Amino acid sequence: MSDLAPQTLPPEFAQALRELGLAGAEAPRGVPLTGGVSSDIWRIDHTLQGTVCAKRALARLRVAADWRAPIERNRYEARWMQVAQAARPGSAPRLLGQHPGLGVLVMSWLAPDHHQLWKQQLHQGQADISTATAVGHTLARIHAWSAARADELAAQFDSDAIFFDIRLEPYLLATAHRHPDLAEVLQALVTRTQAHRVALVHGDVSPKNILVGPAGPVLVDAECAWWGDPAFDLAFCLNHLLLKCLWTPAARDDFLACFAALARAYLDGVDWEPTADLEQRAASLLPGLLLARVDGKSPVEYIDQDDQRDLVRRCARALLQHPPTRLDEVSAAWREHLDR
Repeated sequence: MSDLAPQTLPPEFAQALRELGLAGAEAPRGVPLTGGVSSDIWRIDHTLQGTVCAKRALARLRVAADWRAPIERNRYEARWMQVAQAARPGSAPRLLGQHPGLGVLVMSWLAPDHHQLWKQQLHQGQADISTATAVGHTLARIHAWSAARADELAAQFDSDAIFFDIRLEPYLLATAHRHPDLAEVLQALVTRTQAHRVALVHGDVSPKNILVGPAGPVLVDAECAWWGDPAFDLAFCLNHLLLKCLWTPAARDDFLACFAALARAYLDGVDWEPTADLEQRAASLLPGLLLARVDGKSPVEYIDQDDQRDLVRRCARALLQHPPTRLDEVSAAWREHLDR
């Protein structure tokens, strides 16, 4: 959030509101929001829908590495929001409009007083099992609902190139350059992920993109939306619960309990393929994502000590060299490395 006073909107936002039919009689003003690396995000007041949230995708992401992605990605984000709402009402913000030419997406505003960021809760040690369980149920429901409608939905998410540019290359392949002895393993994870195309993937299911609302979790920032392997979403989210053990060590056991609860709730909702198959893909992918958060293009900002990075490397490398088949094997190995 930002404490700035309302100000004049950037011209792309003002134009998008006009052309989407959302601009009211009073000139809309807004406040830029902080925290995004891939988009400019604003809270905008005085539209025909009242206060809204709008975002415009950036061609170059705000990270140290040279990381670029096409701005049309928020067209797929808008479509993901519609699917999520249909699958589980309230699991995404309400889509109000998307301007393809300007790359501006407008959605309902979710007031922070009633929608707390899960990342912030976790950082404060509030590792609530019911929240983790609800996230697992919600994610599985979206995947199951979309998988059952593959004939209708798959063609709407022809975003293979975007997913590669934003997820597979900067996470797994960039990490392979830092660990050439693991390059073959990491490339195999990329190839397998690309080949398994069964459901609608969010692509960035992270606590920073999950709001804990009165009616349950709300997932935001689906810029990586892609028709592909749902195991990616599960592994991506669980990875953050492991990493939080280094950010807030006092809550370590609670984070690992949330890991188990989220995994269990998710796997209970898998009805589109054998559960063991999906768990095996998620478990073997997870250490690649773990290593990527210290040696890929998007390192986690709160792991800033060499001993922490080395711990992540030791655990992830061991698991990549001897791939796990179950998620509890990953959490057990992580706990063992934390205890050393």
